[in-house]
Amino acid sequence: MDPGAWGNRTGVTEFILLGLTGNRGLQPILFVIFFFAYLITVGGNFSILAAIFVEPKLHTPMYYFLGNLSLLDIGCITVTVPPMLVCLLASQCRVPYAACISQLFFFHLLAGVDCHLLTAMAYDRYLAICRPLTYSTRMSHEVQGALVGICCTVSFINALTHTVAVSVLDFCGPNVVNHFYCDLPPLFQLSCSSIHLNGQLLFVGATFMGVIPMILISVSYAHVAAAVLRIRSSEGRKKAFSTCGSHLTVVCIFYGTGFFSYMRLGSVSASDKDKGIGILNTILSPMLNPVIYSLRNPDVQGALKRVLTGKRPPA
Repeated sequence: MDPGAWGNRTGVTEFILLGLTGNRGLQPILFVIFFFAYLITVGGNFSILAAIFVEPKLHTPMYYFLGNLSLLDIGCITVTVPPMLVCLLASQCRVPYAACISQLFFFHLLAGVDCHLLTAMAYDRYLAICRPLTYSTRMSHEVQGALVGICCTVSFINALTHTVAVSVLDFCGPNVVNHFYCDLPPLFQLSCSSIHLNGQLLFVGATFMGVIPMILISVSYAHVAAAVLRIRSSEGRKKAFSTCGSHLTVVCIFYGTGFFSYMRLGSVSASDKDKGIGILNTILSPMLNPVIYSLRNPDVQGALKRVLTGKRPPA
């Protein structure tokens, strides 16, 4: 591989990922666990997509966004877990420089779209509960497509910025990454050039990809909570809270692990805690999303049963 192809001006042509553990006896066990976790996650999210596709009741903006979220979850886990499984079977996990940078780009692209899509879903709940009379016009098919397009554009710019900024760093050695996938903090620790600009870009990125979406989500749900509390019917309040509760649970898991991962740049070295947070972020969150969204939703449950049994939805 030509190191100059990605802007790398040093002799490092590959990175060695330490993976989840150096214990050879544990690696086959971990392989089986994460292999089945991957199958469950992909299968669960494809089931949600199939349910949304076949059930007319689910042809609404909320489930349009949920379908996109399921696609993103499949993409996120596919970027990280299959390479990790290959590494668990190998005696040493060597990743070419270009492959590492590519993984970094696609992970931040997909995770970034996830961030903003959760914000779009909060806005959808705000309109549905607080502005029901104008909901259909304010959340038309054109608006839904535009929101997803904005999410993708902002995330692409963010991921490309970080990728280019990392690709121009000097890596003089060592080239051992104490993680199970290529990410910004562990790569920063290996650079022999200044990462001051990268740190600033990460701060700006965290603001646009994390802080601002969290503020918008919080404002949306503050209005939603106030509107729900004004509903006199206890059944109406319960239904409104149930549609929002699933989304809030996903938001807490996603943003909680994400903030903890990327706001710890002051730590001197990577640790096993970072790997644990990485598992939560890349594996557990996508795996739980189908369960969270279908657990208390009879429409999704009914659609999933029809998908699994092959029955047609009622006319």
